[in-house]
Amino acid sequence: MAQRGTINKVILVGYLGKDPELRYMPSGDAVAEIRIATTEVFKNKEGERVEKTEWHSVVLWRKTAEWAAEWLKKGQLVYVEGKLLTRQWEDRDGLKRYKTEIQADQVTVLGGLVGKEKAIEEEEIIDEAESSPSIEDEGDEDLPF
Repeated sequence: MAQRGTINKVILVGYLGKDPELRYMPSGDAVAEIRIATTEVFKNKEGERVEKTEWHSVVLWRKTAEWAAEWLKKGQLVYVEGKLLTRQWEDRDGLKRYKTEIQADQVTVLGGLVGKEKAIEEEEIIDEAESSPSIEDEGDEDLPF
């Protein structure tokens, strides 16, 4: 039972660093991990613009994990809501290891789904754009990867 007055809630809006990694537990439950980058921009003491990127490990379970594996793709902007969990285990050398992750309750794609079919369409559009000298690739400098 949780103590009254405590909250464990995380909200992130960031970019996927790679496609989801889906696997199945011995119980048959699907689990996927995604990595999300969030970037803070600020000025340092000297007045220079500084970007600091944090990488977050997010774990998705069951239907959400399977949905993510099918529809989420590297580079997409996503909204994630969940809670922090810290896992502990012993490595091969007997050392205790820890990993803090976000267990997601909700994942929403901001800016539309990519998915299998959409990814194929976008690849074709990108191929056409790369062969056209009049189309320039702008805005990539804002991505944290």
